[in-house]
Amino acid sequence: MGKFDNDHLFVEALELPAAPKRSTRGGGEPTVLDQLKSESEQAIVVGSDIISFAKGISADLRGDISKCTLLSQLAATKQVPAREEVEAWYNVYFDTLTHLGWVAQERGFSEYTESGDNFEAHKAVLQVAATVFGPAAGAYALVQSTLSAMADTSDEPWFTLFQRESQGARAGRFQISVAEPAEGDATILSVMAFNLEARSNLTQILFFKFRSSDVTLRHSSGKVSVDREQLAALRSLVAQKVVDYQKSYIAALTI
Repeated sequence: MGKFDNDHLFVEALELPAAPKRSTRGGGEPTVLDQLKSESEQAIVVGSDIISFAKGISADLRGDISKCTLLSQLAATKQVPAREEVEAWYNVYFDTLTHLGWVAQERGFSEYTESGDNFEAHKAVLQVAATVFGPAAGAYALVQSTLSAMADTSDEPWFTLFQRESQGARAGRFQISVAEPAEGDATILSVMAFNLEARSNLTQILFFKFRSSDVTLRHSSGKVSVDREQLAALRSLVAQKVVDYQKSYIAALTI
């Protein structure tokens, strides 16, 4: 077998949830992925993942990254449909990403500790991001501006999508990803994964105040260099697997 044949077979064999029904209206309209750019910062919601792209990441690579995370989420949801089994879901999610040129990432989750009486997930995310990137880094600023944009536009289509894919009754899972150029022609992808468990029913995840004693937040993070050769080898197959899901699972954010 060739270098990527095993990964090709793996992707071909992935079982996914039933695809959303196709709308008979607006079939020729451009999707969010058709509007990706190379020269500006952008952010999109892909299911339960908030992906921010720094300047210098090509439109094609932005599309590849978006489709890979969507495919990995769909595969995880098919294999682990129970919302409460968050870590099992993440095991499938990260395992799928490793077959797509992405991640050799730590699977273990660390518990986030809040020193005050109140807890807000978006503030906890920023504290984790400050540790991962450093508070002066461009990637941290990109996460900060993306979360600020989300807080100001909770009536947008991305909000309904993100809530649907990230939130269960008393458990939530979501990812914050940043893609940025590195030395030479490399691309660094940083992924922060979060697992939130509440003692009572959740109404929101990111922009909601809890008592610190009522929630537990765990997180895992890692940085990898994207394998463009592997992404290119699987591009058409991954695109084929997710084409019927894109309009229902991907929404734009203005930052």
